[in-house]
This record gives sequence, C-alpha cells and structure tokens, in this order.
Amino acid sequence: MYFIIGFLVLVYISYRLYQHFFPSPDINPTGKYVLISGCDTGFGYGLAIELDKQGFNVFAGIYNPNNKDKLTSILSSRATVFKLDITQTEDIDLAYEMISSKTKVLYALVNNAGVGSYGYIDWISVDSIRQVMDVNFFGHVTMTKKFLPLLIMRKDSRVVNICSVAGFISAPGMVSYNCSKYALESFSDCLRREMSIWDLRVSIIEPGFMKTAIVEGHDKTLHVLWNELENDVKDRWGEEHLVKQVEELSNNLLIKFAENPNKVINALKHAVMNTKPQIRYRPGWQSNVMFVLSQCPAWLVDFAINKFNTGAITPIGARNQLKD
Repeated sequence: MYFIIGFLVLVYISYRLYQHFFPSPDINPTGKYVLISGCDTGFGYGLAIELDKQGFNVFAGIYNPNNKDKLTSILSSRATVFKLDITQTEDIDLAYEMISSKTKVLYALVNNAGVGSYGYIDWISVDSIRQVMDVNFFGHVTMTKKFLPLLIMRKDSRVVNICSVAGFISAPGMVSYNCSKYALESFSDCLRREMSIWDLRVSIIEPGFMKTAIVEGHDKTLHVLWNELENDVKDRWGEEHLVKQVEELSNNLLIKFAENPNKVINALKHAVMNTKPQIRYRPGWQSNVMFVLSQCPAWLVDFAINKFNTGAITPIGARNQLKD
C-alpha cells in the first residue's frame, strides 16, 4: 500500500516538473474572438486588457455604462466594449445579435461577472439569496447556453468560469455566495463532460481572497443588514454578536493577506490561450490551503472553521434555550 502511494506521489511530482520545464505552447490569437463579462473592474478588466495586448478580438461586457469610455480608451480598435447585465435576457440577446453579426465563431467565453454577499442564513432573506444566484450562477448559465452555438462551431473553443474556494468549502455567513459557487462548479463539470464530444474545453478558476473590490466593505454590509432585521431576529442574536462579527472581519487573516489579482488574471490567460488548458486552476496559496482543508473529514473542517471564527460567541437566544 505504501509503495503504491509513494509511486503515485512520484508520478505526480514528475508530471508537475515536466509541466514546469516543458510548458505547452499558446495558440495563435489572430482572428480569434473572446467574450468576457464583468469587465468594469477586477479580473475581467485586467483580462480584457491582457488579451487585447495579445491580439485577440475582445468583446468586453460592462455592467455600468459609465465605465465604457475608460476601458475603450485603453483597448485597441479591435475591441468592443458594451453594456451587459447578465441577469437581463434583453442585454444577452442584444449582445448575441451584435457578436453574431461580427463573427459566426466564438473562440472563448469567460464568465467573470459576480457579486459578493455576507450574512447568516437567519439574517438574510430568500430573495437576497436569489439575487446572488441570478448573477453568480443563472446569469452564467444563460450566457453559456446563448453562446454555445457560436462556441461549438470550431474545435478547441473554450468556456472559462470564475468560481472560488467558496465552491468547495463553506464558511459561516457566506451561504448565498457559497451556494452560487458550488452550483457553478457543478454546472462547469456537467458542461465539460457533456460537450467533450464537441471538443469544447471548460476550465474553472478557484481563487481565494484577492485584492479586489469584492473583498471590501463587509463591515458596512453587516451594519446595513443588521439594521434591516426584524426585532425578533435581533433579540435572538444580540447586538454584541454583530460587534464581534464586524471585529472578526476586520481581523480576518485571509482578507488581510488577500493576494495579488494578477495571479488570477494569469490563470485566466492560460485557460484562454494555452493549447492544453487545465480543468481547474487554484491561483495563490489561499486556494491550495483551503482545498487541502476541504478534503479532510467534515468534523475536522468544522472544528478548524469554528476555531478561527472568533466572532462565534453564544447568541442571547442560545443561552436561553430549553434543556431537558
């Protein structure tokens, strides 16, 4: 048994060394079209600029029309910057009409648009969960289904989905975000397996906390959420729990040591450009650490997460629970 495990470890290390010293080549970007959602800021913004420099014809979707002039001024004349709200069927249909009028073959779709969310299950509404799912999951599903006919017109086209460590490990207070990312992971796996006969490649990017706008403002979000809670929920938890939660977020080591977003942009670039893109990319140390933790027994993961959840003081309601 030990011999088999040692052999497998040796094979894996040898394979990774081979990949490092003999990397597979990139494709020729000339004449190839790439569609990216969520290019206002962050990963999408950086990727649009990088792929444009490489020579791709970039379709950069932005949520806020006010961001159009800035991005347009940076990109080349090959690029097209346009309004795209992936939760609106009308926007997606207009995008399809515009893109299909310029090309009948789409080389890559990068589903990047996303929103963050924080709040306990007992604090948030079902509608708020739906809103996050609409952006982080259903929007990407709709985009993929709409542009699939253009993607499978040629072999080796690809779909790249921005997921997260939240797609394989769940933390308190992140139910909406976690659910949306778990769903996107599953959708990506199904898509890859169903469309393999068409030679459509599907890659999943699973970063941890990166220095982007999505990791900022959690303390303000919590205060706004608390102020909107029903009185019985506030009474159940107690305001001191809110204070501790805000304090924990302020001292969260993963957020404090959020990594350089260029790590994600480089992974995205490889997934789009390389002749042998990976199925999953885990850019940065946080993603790798969280993945290892996620493979541990559930009781051990629970212990580790609860141990570092310093804000998890006993709510007032829990102190008053009935005992047999």
